[in-house]
Amino acid sequence: MTDLMQTPVTLSLLLINVVFSLYVLQRRPAWLVALALRPTRILHHHEYYRLLTAGFLHANGAHLLINMLTLYFFGPVLERYLGPLRYLILYLGADAAAQGLTLLLQRANPHYMAVGASGAITGLVFAFCLYAPFQPLYLFFAIPIPALLFAIGFVALSMYAMRQRQPGRQGGLAHEAHLGGALGGIVITLLIDPTAWGRFLQQLGS
Repeated sequence: MTDLMQTPVTLSLLLINVVFSLYVLQRRPAWLVALALRPTRILHHHEYYRLLTAGFLHANGAHLLINMLTLYFFGPVLERYLGPLRYLILYLGADAAAQGLTLLLQRANPHYMAVGASGAITGLVFAFCLYAPFQPLYLFFAIPIPALLFAIGFVALSMYAMRQRQPGRQGGLAHEAHLGGALGGIVITLLIDPTAWGRFLQQLGS
């Protein structure tokens, strides 16, 4: 078991996501619409707070559980390696990249609405791949797949799903956030730890 007391940023992120999401789902469900990422509300009504609040809300319990389990597995490893400050920059930066790309791609869709930490979490997974590209990740908790292959396949699937989405559709998985978070996770990791790229190439070569 991971000792979260040794990784205070991950512990704080878990608590904020869980408490905020469960409070809204159980006590203030109308806040999901009021605080979700809605590009047209941000661009035309200047509701910029949505760029932050959307990343700490979840549509239901299953959505919250999956994201928090992933954060629990990957977050402490990265926080111990990068340190609390750089790790927090990575998490928030990946989330900002996810929300930003979604805002750009869905700017003309008045029906689009999304919540969840998926973009930030995807950024953590891709950052992890820079340090341990061949570490096995378990698909459906049973099938071992190298981290790098898993990450590439995940983004490829997200890009395919983005192309298949019907124009104007509301709901579903926020594939744009996955792609934005992945790109943000890689770029930010390389900025805060320039040695990561060399280590990544060295592992590929070996």
